Amino acid sequence: MPNSPFLPWNPQQVQDEIDALKHEPGALLPILHAIQDRCGHVPREAVPIIAEALQLTRAEVHGVISFYHHFRTTPPGRHVVQICRAEACQARGSRALENHARETLGIDYHQTTADREITLEPVYCLGNCACGPSLRVDDRILARVTPEKFNRLVDELTTQVLEVS
Repeated sequence: MPNSPFLPWNPQQVQDEIDALKHEPGALLPILHAIQDRCGHVPREAVPIIAEALQLTRAEVHGVISFYHHFRTTPPGRHVVQICRAEACQARGSRALENHARETLGIDYHQTTADREITLEPVYCLGNCACGPSLRVDDRILARVTPEKFNRLVDELTTQVLEVS
């Protein structure tokens, strides 16, 4: 994927993350976070490596990955857009924003646009409650997001691609 902030799947790098964290109490979650931070997702191929290192079954590791909405098992787009679904943001219009985002991007939550640019995900609080509806793009939080502001954001994200290409 062009200009991806993530590194490609590399078993040795994943093993390095496991080795660095496997002796910590409750090591599974920190290991999963470290792998996703490195690769953008937790590759299915990493599950047996993690399971063996922590003396867990593959099903136990997969169960944790599938339980937490944060973890992905497929590579995300170049940008991850998370729309807050917490009650405060809902009271300020996030449901309408969600519908607009899905319609504009032509995808649903946990999906990526065909050009691999944007992955859309729900998030259940960004800590920006007084300024909803809020969303996070990669590591940047935006407040009081209207459909018009969302459209400008999408234009900005896709224009970056054209400028880089």
